[in-house]
Amino acid sequence: MKTFLIIFQIILSVSLVILILTQSKGVGLGRSFSGSSDFYKSRRGVEKLVFRATVIATALFLVTSVFNLFV
Repeated sequence: MKTFLIIFQIILSVSLVILILTQSKGVGLGRSFSGSSDFYKSRRGVEKLVFRATVIATALFLVTSVFNLFV
């Protein structure tokens, strides 16, 4: 059980790094990959999905870290 938690935490941490690095502060996701998104003022489409996935992955990482202390 402990080995499974550690492997799951490693996968979560790598995915968190990737999700955070795909978000550029003040710049849309399309522009960070050399696209043009000057007219967007709010998160839309893929940006919103990446943001929500980051929040969920962070919450899961927190829960597994706390749970790992008691196992």
